[in-house]
Amino acid sequence: MSPFPRSPPPAGSPSGRCAAGAAYQADGLAALVRRSRSDRGQVRMPEPLRLLIEGLALRPPRQSVAVIHRQAASVATAQGWRVPGYSTVHEIVRNLDPALVALGVEGSKRYREVYELVHRREASQPNQIWQADHTELDLWVIDPRAWPGRG
Repeated sequence: MSPFPRSPPPAGSPSGRCAAGAAYQADGLAALVRRSRSDRGQVRMPEPLRLLIEGLALRPPRQSVAVIHRQAASVATAQGWRVPGYSTVHEIVRNLDPALVALGVEGSKRYREVYELVHRREASQPNQIWQADHTELDLWVIDPRAWPGRG
């Protein structure tokens, strides 16, 4: 039993289950659905700290999220900012563009191999790659009057 007496709610304001019942009566079943946070998915941290986390994730060699979290926590403590949680750091690293991660961590050669639209085959020696197309072509012979001739 609580040492503090429970005071009744002010007149006209429902409390507890009564509030849910009043909302249900007013708006129906939709009033009982939990509302999501308006700031869901947004990272609430200083911009320099977020950029630091992204920079650490893009630096070769690839580091684990735990290492990045420890480094970000030490910088945040030194700057007097709130230390970000592991899940926040993980979310920032997970949301990085895979092409950007390939370029930053694995290098430009790997980026070209995976994300370049045109596949180039380069020969290391002359005449190493030969390609031929044996498709028959339609030829039009034009006579001096610029009419197609019979051939």
